[in-house]
Amino acid sequence: MNLKEILDKEYGRAVAECTNEEIYIALLKEVNAFASQKGKAEGKKKLYYISAEFLIGKLLSNNLINLGLYEEVKEQLAEAGKEISEIEEIENEPSLGNGGLGRLAACFLDSAATLGIPADGIGLNYHFGLFRQVFRNNAQTTVPDAWISENSWLIRTDTVYPVNFKGLEVKARMYDINVTGYDSVTNKLHLFDIESVDESIVKDGIDFDKTEIAKNLTLFLYPDDSDENGRLLRIYQQYFMVSAGAQLILEECAARGSNLHDLYDYAVIQINDTHPTMVIPELIRLLTERGIETDEAIEIVSKTCAYTNHTILAEALEKWKVAQLKKVVPQLVPVIEILDDKVRRKFDNPSVYIIDKEERVHMAHIDIHCGFSVNGVAWLHTEILKNVELNHFYKLYPEKFNNKTNGVTFRRWLMHCNPELAGFITELIGTGWKKDARELKKLLTFKNDTDVLEKLLAIKYSKKEQLKRYILEKQGITLNENSIFDIQVKRLHEYKRQQLNALYVIHKYLEIKAGKVPGTPITVIFGAKAAPAYTIAQDIIHLILCLQELIEKDAVVSKYLRVVMVENYNVTYAEKLIPACDISEQISLASKEASGTGNMKFMLNGAVTLGTEDGANVEIHHLVGDENIYVFGDESHTVVERYKRADYCAKEYYSGNKAVKRAVDFIRGKELEALGDKKRLERLFNELVNKDWFMTFPDFDSYVAAREQAYTDYENRLEWAKKMLVNIAKAGYFSSDRTIAEYNRDIWNV
Repeated sequence: MNLKEILDKEYGRAVAECTNEEIYIALLKEVNAFASQKGKAEGKKKLYYISAEFLIGKLLSNNLINLGLYEEVKEQLAEAGKEISEIEEIENEPSLGNGGLGRLAACFLDSAATLGIPADGIGLNYHFGLFRQVFRNNAQTTVPDAWISENSWLIRTDTVYPVNFKGLEVKARMYDINVTGYDSVTNKLHLFDIESVDESIVKDGIDFDKTEIAKNLTLFLYPDDSDENGRLLRIYQQYFMVSAGAQLILEECAARGSNLHDLYDYAVIQINDTHPTMVIPELIRLLTERGIETDEAIEIVSKTCAYTNHTILAEALEKWKVAQLKKVVPQLVPVIEILDDKVRRKFDNPSVYIIDKEERVHMAHIDIHCGFSVNGVAWLHTEILKNVELNHFYKLYPEKFNNKTNGVTFRRWLMHCNPELAGFITELIGTGWKKDARELKKLLTFKNDTDVLEKLLAIKYSKKEQLKRYILEKQGITLNENSIFDIQVKRLHEYKRQQLNALYVIHKYLEIKAGKVPGTPITVIFGAKAAPAYTIAQDIIHLILCLQELIEKDAVVSKYLRVVMVENYNVTYAEKLIPACDISEQISLASKEASGTGNMKFMLNGAVTLGTEDGANVEIHHLVGDENIYVFGDESHTVVERYKRADYCAKEYYSGNKAVKRAVDFIRGKELEALGDKKRLERLFNELVNKDWFMTFPDFDSYVAAREQAYTDYENRLEWAKKMLVNIAKAGYFSSDRTIAEYNRDIWNV
């Protein structure tokens, strides 16, 4: 790519004379042209990955890396006195996802393209995404995250499908984003939108009229469903996505030669969590419209669709009332009733019915009965599904259940976000790891090489300095790069237990006040968004922000302990935080986190995990060994049994443990009350003392001990560097290329 020629043709000026925005726009156009020249993956059978979220992050540098253009563009910019990082800042991050579910979907599309698998994503083109998080008065406030600009990666297509709701027909316009594979083909992410969407209806933060469907349908990801109109809007969104997607799939398969009776030979549909479940009854409906008998249509669809379960939280498995579906998509209700009748005729067990006695449709039940594969996303998660949460289904369909441990794309989460480390790895073991991540194991030969270990420490220090500059620029907060960076970044949810981390911060604050100071200062960094209707999650953010202010104002404690909550945590922030991390907080209650993928990204960048035996932490522990991870807390079987017995009493732990009581009492003490909202702090205090549903108290002592041990071990820098090296070397298993190869081998057969 000759940047000089491109800019001369586009603007008639030299590189140095162009603005960063002009360079970005020119590169965007050129990259899309290069991507198109790579061609698509072709084949008789194709994967369609349907997901409510695709958290793709900024695309310029990722695409340049995948197309093999990054280094030459970086060098040409440097010759003109330009930094590629400054060009990257021009790009808005696409606001198309929220957390691990969406980031995983993005990694999967990247890996499918890299492996040359015919695979496209199908989702929605949210104009404002989830929301942009803004902190005011030590609390989260929300504003629209407007990311779509005149020059974006969205490519408007001529593909339009009618989507019919009760009393309303809309047109679904398809927009494409190129998905570049690493030294491979280019696939597509198809995003559906309606052109009648009206951004101006959003008032006062992210509030809008939820009844104006033609204007609001693609405004927000996960609109607030705390009222009936919000719940109906989610049904509208989900049906809009799958109806347009189903029409696209049938059209493409017919073009490739399918007579629709053999649809499963031409398509496999991966349903990512329960949000796209309505694709099953919609496909059945569309096939019967085209003259196929109902029983055959059901059989065809059941051989075409596969389901990925991402949770064992019952509340996260969607259930919609029949009455709600009748208000939005009455044409689907007869199909769902037929599916339920078939289940009832076959099985005399109400727990597996699709429609329960309260007239609610269980979306996961449709997926399991009417799909050919059900997979969990980590070994422990799948075992819990098989033996506990979905055991009644596992007994019916043992052959459907399988595990596919999650992975992440090393292009973005090492080569892009940590080029210093990626370059050093290449110096040591060559370039093979970029195509086969298992080659990272070769690093183990350097485990006792002092020069290598010191270089690893130097790279980590440089990434901490970079993060320091970034946070200073973004939030005006100055970090101490010579402190331990202890980081927990993920969606705010009680099961992920940011509240346990906050209780430790209080404990440490009080210890320092009592004269027990750490050998190395500690910086505790949080990043998380809370759903607007999730009150307790909002209260936890409030507590963290109050602690941040309290400690910042304490001249004594702030020398040794700092708390920073980054504002509007997203992929871009993650790319700065993860390479700078020393200790990765993965502290969900054992049995509650399906997998996690942040744990893998941190590990890959040389952070050491402090975590419970939950999700993929189990597999990380197995790979790195006891000496290279800090594990604490009750194991999953203990937690599951405790829930089963329903005998957990938070108040007994609170009353019986002085350290727990001291930390929890501090939440409503005078120090925090002076900085915060008394009502919020009291509510959080009461939630913990009277409920503590995700059992922070039983794990507290073990957590404190493990964390203190990690801080102590950090003092021996070379021994710590060995832990870093082992984590990097063993991270190869968690490549999404491996995950996608397993999906294709065991499920898709594309």
